[in-house]
Formats: sequence, structure tokens, C-alpha cells
Amino acid sequence: MEERRLVTMSRRSLLAMAGASAATTLLGQNAAYPEDEEAQPIVASPARPNHTSFPPLKNVDAGVLNVGYAEVGPHDGLAVVLLHGWPYDIYSYVDVAPLLAAKNYRVIVPYLRGYGTTRFLSSTAVRNGEQAAIAVDIIALLDALKIKKAIFAGYDWGARTVDILAAVWPERCKAIVAVSGYLITNLKAQQQPLPPQAELGWWYQYYFSTERGKRGYDQNRHAFNKLIWKLASPKWNFDDATYDRTAASFDNPDHVDIVISNYRWRLGLAPTEPKYQNVEDKLQAAPTISVPTITIGSDFDGAAADGAAYRKFFTGKYSHITLKGIGHNVPQEAPDIFAAAVDKASSA
Repeated sequence: MEERRLVTMSRRSLLAMAGASAATTLLGQNAAYPEDEEAQPIVASPARPNHTSFPPLKNVDAGVLNVGYAEVGPHDGLAVVLLHGWPYDIYSYVDVAPLLAAKNYRVIVPYLRGYGTTRFLSSTAVRNGEQAAIAVDIIALLDALKIKKAIFAGYDWGARTVDILAAVWPERCKAIVAVSGYLITNLKAQQQPLPPQAELGWWYQYYFSTERGKRGYDQNRHAFNKLIWKLASPKWNFDDATYDRTAASFDNPDHVDIVISNYRWRLGLAPTEPKYQNVEDKLQAAPTISVPTITIGSDFDGAAADGAAYRKFFTGKYSHITLKGIGHNVPQEAPDIFAAAVDKASSA
């Protein structure tokens, strides 16, 4: 099938996102992805939080985990699953979730393995943070909640997981929203060195590859992750209360093992767990994604913010948003824009 031409969300249709009325203006629309004019970067400033809590959290046994999650919106609404990254947690979506719930979506925001109230069911289970394991966790969560199909949206680890779900289980995905685009890890490509300035940006991965780094992260995770927040989103002037709400999730007893496993696995320093080998084999082939997709690039993505570098991996209906002034934690820094993108994706 011929690849569909790049479709981009227009500046006119997104301009209101930077203002306080964005949710009302844009979430009230549900037209097809606009194709009427060339997209331009959206200039925005990190938002101040409107909410500081979710309704009482829920838990459900799903696969190898008992998953802790927030749920808002009507139980019979179209399901939206919002996935966080590292070093973040469900509070990245504390302002996104009510915007979507107000549009009658059933919003599910789970803690990934190693975060918050999510726990392994067995004390002997491998504390494995590889990409396939996290994706399989989310499929198990869908099954436990009896959700056949959902919209998935995420950033960082969450965006990678969203991409994997769309590539391997497209029948479970109505549409996806992925910050930073195509993030499926290719282990062979990961062995290729980058220019020195680019390598500098991944200093923490090399730190985590050492036992000193593991001990350092364990002992200093609160300060370590706060530093990552500042480096990844230099224009986001978050306060201590905002950070501390999320930092509590790093006290999970499996957190350090999961984080270290994730980054060592990416560098080829930790093996693939045999139960996930079949999924990983598919992912190492760099599968394309045919599910309707909206990608979002931000200042964190540097030269790749325009999406051109990964456009070829998305073969279905597609749109891209470029944000100026927003860092890595897009849903928490720009919740109106993120929520509007999810709502727009639902029109596919």
C-alpha cells in the first residue's frame, strides 16, 4: 500500500493550546487530522499545575504484577491509557486526565513496574526493565481490565511502550500519541558510538552500567532524579511540591533494579529474559507502525524535534506537532496540548 502523505496539525488549529482556554477550544473539536496548511512549531511555556491529586488509586493483578493505577472518567468511555517515563510517574498526567475525562474518555494511568504502588506478585520474579517486559505488562493490564482496544499515549519509556504496542499488537490500539516519535530500541544500533557531544547527553546510562552507579542511584535517587528533571526541561520551573509528589514513587522496592536493568539492557550489558525473546525478535527488525499516530517533538529532541528522522516508521494516518519552549515531560509541561492531541487521535 502506498504510504500516506505526511499530515500535520496546523498552527491555526493548535494556537489556542498555549492559552488557558485550550481544553475548551480544542477538546471541543473532533474532526479528522487537518491537512489544510503547513504546520509550524507551536511556541508554549510550561504550565502551572491545576490539579495535585487523583481520585483514590486502584490495584489489579495483571500478568506478573499487581498494578497500581489511577482511573478517571466514565467506565463505559473509550479507553485511554497514559504511560509515564523515567524519572517520572503518573503525576505527569494529573492535569491531562481530567481534561480527557471531561470528554467522556475512560482514562487509565498506571504505575510502570518499579514505580509507586505497582508490585511484583512473586518475590522470585526477575526484576527486568527491558522494553518488551514493560509492553507485555500493559497488555496484561488491558486483559485484567477487560479493555479490548484503547488509545495509548506516552513519553520517554511510555512513548517507547506505546510504539511497541502499536507495532506488535495493533489490534489493541485505536491510535497512539508518542512524544519523541519512534523510540523502539534496536540493540545493534545501540552499539554504534555517537559524536562526543551526543554521548555526553547519555552520561547517566554509562553511570548506571557500573556497580558504583547503581549504589549511587540507590543512595541519591531523590537528588539524582531532580537533576534529570532540570536537565531535561530547563524552562520548567517546577516547585518542590510538584517534584516530591512524583519522587515518592521512586521509593518502590524494585525501582532501582528496574531502572538499572532498563539502561544496562539497552547497552547490551544485561540479557533478554527468555520469556520476552519472541517480542524482542520482532522489535529488533525495526517494525513499522500502521496505527493512526500523532507524534510530538519538543526542545528535548533537538534537531529531531521536527519528526523528519522517524517519519518513515509510521505508515498509517499521521500527524506531527513541534513544540518550542517545552522540555521532555510534555504532558505535565503542556497538558492542554497533550490532551488535545489524544482527543484528535481518537478521530482516526
